[in-house]
Amino acid sequence: MIGTVVGAWKIEERLGEGGMGTVYAARHTTMGRRGAVKVLKAEMTRQPETVQRFFNEARAAAAIESPGIVDVFDMGQTADGTAYLVMELLEGESLAQRLRRTRGMAAETAARLARQIAGALAAAHERGIVHRDLKPDNIFLVPDAETTAGERVKLLDFGIAKLHGELAADAPVTHTGALFGTPVYMSPEQCKGGVAVDHRADLYALGCILYQMLCGRVPFLAAGLGELLSMHMFEKPAPPRSLVPSVPDVLEGITLCLL
Repeated sequence: MIGTVVGAWKIEERLGEGGMGTVYAARHTTMGRRGAVKVLKAEMTRQPETVQRFFNEARAAAAIESPGIVDVFDMGQTADGTAYLVMELLEGESLAQRLRRTRGMAAETAARLARQIAGALAAAHERGIVHRDLKPDNIFLVPDAETTAGERVKLLDFGIAKLHGELAADAPVTHTGALFGTPVYMSPEQCKGGVAVDHRADLYALGCILYQMLCGRVPFLAAGLGELLSMHMFEKPAPPRSLVPSVPDVLEGITLCLL
């Protein structure tokens, strides 16, 4: 797609690919502004519910208006029906990339990032939006000279977010028994496949992420999906200090409270 124009955006470079689509760096053809264009995969464009869930990402992110949420400012479909959305082009790296490079991190850094993630989630929850797929891949760390540490988190990928109120008017229906999320970060209620998922699912995922930042591994590891889901539902994780004794008591308490 390099060189093609999607809406008013000329595709310049392929940045990466996710479960639902491919992301490209692009430039507005008249204003010159740079942005990131996410294009839904061709095989998914023929699935109306998937297209609606894709647009759900734009509606959810745009509704929150928080510095901790990626800014989505356009969406549409091309002449052949391909769905796309346009968001701010971020510089930096994902939390997943950071963790792959550093394994665990200092307690002070983990606490700072967790506090920023919690603030962004609070803004979403105040708007009746539950992310439902919070994980390090969906958390971007961008340079920000105005913050004490020089970087800020941005939450991405609200494609499977659960909407409430007016925002939910055109949202796709979630069927009982459907699993949404990434298994190692899924809350017990998500593991059960029920529809009664609220903001607490995001807080549980945050607990899993904080645990990983502190300990260098997620709370539960299993050989198979069924075993992993069962561990989320019925087992307690090992206390972080049993793995990393230098973790402060208060931070261990917060982590276990989230879980």
